[in-house]
Amino acid sequence: ASAVRFAAEGAKVILGDMAASVHETAEMIGAAATAVQMDAGDEADVAAIVAKAIELHGHLDIAFANAGISGGMEGIFDNTVENFTSVLRVNLIGPWLMVKHAGKVMADAGNGGSIILTASVAGIRSGAGGPPYSASKAGVINLAQVSAQQLSGTNVRCNAICPGTVESPSLRDRISAQAQASGQTIAQVEAAFVARQPMGRVGRVDEIAALAVYLASDESSFTTG
Repeated sequence: ASAVRFAAEGAKVILGDMAASVHETAEMIGAAATAVQMDAGDEADVAAIVAKAIELHGHLDIAFANAGISGGMEGIFDNTVENFTSVLRVNLIGPWLMVKHAGKVMADAGNGGSIILTASVAGIRSGAGGPPYSASKAGVINLAQVSAQQLSGTNVRCNAICPGTVESPSLRDRISAQAQASGQTIAQVEAAFVARQPMGRVGRVDEIAALAVYLASDESSFTTG
């Protein structure tokens, strides 16, 4: 949704995702999009997609580190080091790698830029995600603040988006898993999710995309950290 919205606003977009469906998204957008299958937690892959932007377009104005995994809802005692580490690798190390590589390119070019990270309400309050997910998203919020401070004077901004519950395939999977584990119906679990949302409904992906576009634009030129 964000890639489609950025392209509609006139951006040339390079899409990076581990899933092969990244090519479908690029095809949906057309000539303004390039798809790259990559691992967001791998430094070589992140460096390569930043280099791809420079190769194709000569500069990089916006970086949106939006990849993430949930890691499940197991509690503190039931989690494993392997699960915790895998979530941190994608959700926290991935955004740091994007700040490191995209931020360096932007700062060196001297034309400014906007780096956007996806955090979550789970990084602010407990109960919105499992322990590794929540810890990773709290880390992303702090990473955005530290990065904004360290990029001070470069006109490169860094901000984090903290969505609430958003309608998506991963939400459908989580609802199904929770219903199966608890013995509740899908409708009962859905109702519990909705009851926690101040707007009385879950969010839409286009609403998150709209905020990402705002944070990328000159309309938010005084917004960082």
